[in-house]
Amino acid sequence: MHIIRRMVAVAVVMLAVAGPASARTARPADPGMAAEARQSLEDILDTWRDGNYELLYDRTSVSGRESREGFARKLAKASRRPACCWEKLQEVTVSARSGDTVTVRGRFGLDGGPGGTEYATRSVRLVREDGVWKASRADILSLAGEKRRR
Repeated sequence: MHIIRRMVAVAVVMLAVAGPASARTARPADPGMAAEARQSLEDILDTWRDGNYELLYDRTSVSGRESREGFARKLAKASRRPACCWEKLQEVTVSARSGDTVTVRGRFGLDGGPGGTEYATRSVRLVREDGVWKASRADILSLAGEKRRR
């Protein structure tokens, strides 16, 4: 009897943590929103490639306690940066989480190694704040090759 109660308790906790399936799934963004979010992410990648870290910081959403200077320093010494032109972002899908949050999944072209452009398929979360789409700072640092410290 004790084992059955324990199994039921574990199942209830797992369901509570997982939440309803509808809360975890995203839907395709409407075409206008998808185009706007994609263009914003491409602009953010261009800003990063150009080395304008001050503006890039302003185009990222707040996450953690990263200072403007620390963010700029990490990106300046990062092992990768976005490639130019058509290589920077390919095979894009945009999923809506809510009216002001989307996930852009794509194949990112990244320069930084002696072998030329390398590609990474990733997702970047964008949040619209005051009418401006901002990328997750953690996602940008991850694309740059920065590892999180624990």
